[in-house]
Amino acid sequence: MQAFSSMRISSSGLSAERLRMDTIASNIANAATTRGEDGKPYVRKIAVFQENLNGEISKDKTSKGGQIQNRLMGVKAVGIEEDTSPLRTVYDPTNPDANTEGYVTMPNVNILNEMADMIAATRAYEANITVIGAEKNMFSKALEIGK
Repeated sequence: MQAFSSMRISSSGLSAERLRMDTIASNIANAATTRGEDGKPYVRKIAVFQENLNGEISKDKTSKGGQIQNRLMGVKAVGIEEDTSPLRTVYDPTNPDANTEGYVTMPNVNILNEMADMIAATRAYEANITVIGAEKNMFSKALEIGK
């Protein structure tokens, strides 16, 4: 039903931003992890999204064939990828993970960037909640008109 399409889009945005916030929280939690299960330092993760289109074939009376119209269904997560930026090296000869020269390979997580990303994700989440609330109010008002 077309009436609920903006609510469906906003709810997919809520799910996407929640995944993004979870990924950022994982990055912050592992900002100092120099050795994971694989023996290597933690690598920053990034949530990847794309638009979720529903292709529909609609018959136009004036044309002989059908036309494919893409209808936006929201956003969908396509995966979580590792950041390709280089890992940091820090001089700390007392660290058990230090190499023979005393350098430790640290994760490529920058806390300031993660906090900025978290603020952006939180604001996008709040915007989607606002849209859902506004649509809910419009439906309520429409029902009151019918009384």
